[in-house]
Amino acid sequence: MNSTLSFVAAGLLALFAMLPRPAAAQLAPMQGVLGLTAQASVEVPRDLLSITFSTTRDGSDANAVQTQLKQALDAALAVAKSAARPGQVEVQTGNFSLYPRYATPSSTGRQALTGWQGSAEVIVEGKDAAAISALVGRITTMTVARVGYRLSREATQRVEADITAEAIARYRARAAEYAKQFGYAGYVIREVTVSTAEAGPRPIAMARMTANAAPAGGDPLSLEPGKDTVTATVNGTVQMQ
Repeated sequence: MNSTLSFVAAGLLALFAMLPRPAAAQLAPMQGVLGLTAQASVEVPRDLLSITFSTTRDGSDANAVQTQLKQALDAALAVAKSAARPGQVEVQTGNFSLYPRYATPSSTGRQALTGWQGSAEVIVEGKDAAAISALVGRITTMTVARVGYRLSREATQRVEADITAEAIARYRARAAEYAKQFGYAGYVIREVTVSTAEAGPRPIAMARMTANAAPAGGDPLSLEPGKDTVTATVNGTVQMQ
């Protein structure tokens, strides 16, 4: 009986020895691996202006309110489209909503329908800031709700190649310097990722303008576009040797 058990045990040990070891057990512990990040950035003038025109209407009849909104929207679109040019002045409708307005009488505590309120928007965007800002004085059925500048994709692409190359050069220089400081002769790249990003749209703070407060005689709105920062980031690990 004992000899039989010994034979079985010996067979199992031989079988386990033949099985492949886990990959982690076959690899020597990683040594000399260094994680690095490098960045490069540049400021680029914002070149895409966006102005959102909006209006609100309210009344007791939903159809009447909707009709008033549509009339204001159509009039604003007619003026905006007269200045439209592909890539320079683009026009689109924004939010159009109509919703009931309720009140809670103190006597009953129940909500009662008191009327309807709605809003409509027209968004004008493009690179011709002079033509777009001039619409502020020409569109009289809506007021300015939001103004913002951002970078166009073309403006970003013009600088991406240069700042990416600069970020990669900084990454390689840091890897070589750190390897030297740790007592290694050089390094090889294990893995690396390269990405670019830009600051998001920045709205220009301003008070909501009424139709009577809009620039008279078609005078354009005075604006300053400012700049955004485009950044390239290189992140990864190197094996020092």
